[in-house]
Amino acid sequence: MDEQYMRRALELARHGLGCVHPNPMVGAVLVKEGRIIGEGYHPRCGEPHAEVIAIRNASEDVVGATIYVTLEPCSHHGRTPPCADLLIEKGIARVVVGCLDPNPLVAGRGVRKLLDAGICVSTGILERECQKLNEVFFHYILTERPYVVMKTAMSLDGKIATVSGQSQWITGEAARADVQKLRAQYTGIMVGVETVLSDDPRLTCRLDPCQNPVRIIADSKLRIPLAAKVLENQHDNPTILATTDLSPPEKRLALEQLGAKVLVCNPKDGRVDLADLMDRLGNAGIDSLLLEGGAALNGAALEQGIVQKVISYIAPLLIGGATAKTPIGGQGFADLAKAPRLSIDQIERIGEDIKITAYWKELTASVHRHH
Repeated sequence: MDEQYMRRALELARHGLGCVHPNPMVGAVLVKEGRIIGEGYHPRCGEPHAEVIAIRNASEDVVGATIYVTLEPCSHHGRTPPCADLLIEKGIARVVVGCLDPNPLVAGRGVRKLLDAGICVSTGILERECQKLNEVFFHYILTERPYVVMKTAMSLDGKIATVSGQSQWITGEAARADVQKLRAQYTGIMVGVETVLSDDPRLTCRLDPCQNPVRIIADSKLRIPLAAKVLENQHDNPTILATTDLSPPEKRLALEQLGAKVLVCNPKDGRVDLADLMDRLGNAGIDSLLLEGGAALNGAALEQGIVQKVISYIAPLLIGGATAKTPIGGQGFADLAKAPRLSIDQIERIGEDIKITAYWKELTASVHRHH
């Protein structure tokens, strides 16, 4: 029964998707004498945690009840009081935890506090699913860098555009709508300046309601036109321009007057050093990035090892052409043994297209070992 109730807690936690940044998504289920008597999830940052809401929603006295919670109850004072203290105070008899919290402020202390109070604690119930739910939070807490998801859309023969450069639209409406959900899910969205020059995208989320992602453009020489759509509405939807210190000062001033933020990064091979950029974005509180770049940016991202996850949409279309672009440019990997090996996590049908979600094999293994 533990797994059944934890699955329900996971369902509840997902209601916080795209709303709780920089906090993790958490769900909680209260059970007494085989009956669910209360449920809750963390709705957004600064609001009560899942355990608090589940107790508030309880249909009867919670003394002696079991609470199922996807993430270890907090033991420290943040924007809200410690949940571990609340569970002790309310007389909860047993706490079932999906996974421990990697946050150094918590890191097993919540469980220890509950055990010291004489509460029965079980951990690791659906642990992998609970860790995966908060892969962004875990990565950011442990590395202080954004969790990077590379999104590609291509034909069945691996092309992202025709020989003449046509790319809109390779995938169908359903797949494009699914991408909008990704934009709502991650804190930032990043492309290279070539994408801005060729497509002039807005890089906004068209779902309603939706918090627009922070727009990040890798533009080492600040070639972005001042009339580019990504420079509109800077008050509502900021744009960060990542450049090198070789950038022209007049252009930089003009961009800053529009409200954009110019971030001077270290150069690498004549372009923005993406590892340095990840450090700077992490310091700015950006915990996740959807990489919607072209072949050049994707190639650099792979070569510099900043990608954690790949989501690829594949359309039933054959484009051909020896010079038609593929999703990943750059030098590539000359030795197959050095090419990144991925672990396919999910294959879905999205309208007429296929969506494949994959992780780095060694990265997946190391994350689960760490926790």
